Amino acid sequence: MSNNVRNTKEKKPRARWFGLMKSIMRIFIKKPKYVFLGDVVSEPSLILSNHVGTAAPLALELYFDKPFRFWGAYQMNGNLFKLYGYLSKDFYHNKKHWNLLLSRLFCIIAAPLTWIFYRGLNLISSYPDYRLRNTIKESINTIQKGHSIVIFPEDSTTGYHERLEGVLAGFYLFCKKSYEKGIDLPIYLAYYNKKNKTFTFDQKVYFSSLVNAGLEGADIAKKFCDRLNELGEK
Repeated sequence: MSNNVRNTKEKKPRARWFGLMKSIMRIFIKKPKYVFLGDVVSEPSLILSNHVGTAAPLALELYFDKPFRFWGAYQMNGNLFKLYGYLSKDFYHNKKHWNLLLSRLFCIIAAPLTWIFYRGLNLISSYPDYRLRNTIKESINTIQKGHSIVIFPEDSTTGYHERLEGVLAGFYLFCKKSYEKGIDLPIYLAYYNKKNKTFTFDQKVYFSSLVNAGLEGADIAKKFCDRLNELGEK
């Protein structure tokens, strides 16, 4: 199966003004160490990473030098009021376990700044319902343009944990639809260790190898969750 994609040396698909904002952020956020257990990412791929709150996304956005786009909760691409509700209740309160009042007060300032940041990221909105098909369609178009996709698939119902408690299988539908269109996605598992600021990328696996092994969504999600936790112990 040959991938119907083009390799590219284009910069990340971001707004130009966003570069200045990131340059300022790099003053305060240290560059992580990148460790590759196999090949360095060199073709349009799917990267599955743990989240670690905002740490892993920022480490990738500020210092990973390959063109890619993130999947992000659809509320992150919404208006300021929807984003405020998502950040104050879902992100800081439910996932990071902040006091709700403190979270709401903090987000009065944080939400407008975060809204500007998200506009620059050019996120692909992900949905928990039938609209996920739009996410997949846009993601396939992004791969075909030569850009990778980064997804944070961990089950964060009880918050973010150093040892992942589960991995959601939404990425499997993306891989499956891509495969049906002749794109055999290379998949990289990546674990960000916040303590020593190290991003470890596992050896890539092609989706076809998982299909040939008779694995489906739940099986692959379990396999990937276990492997991500192993990477976290390195």
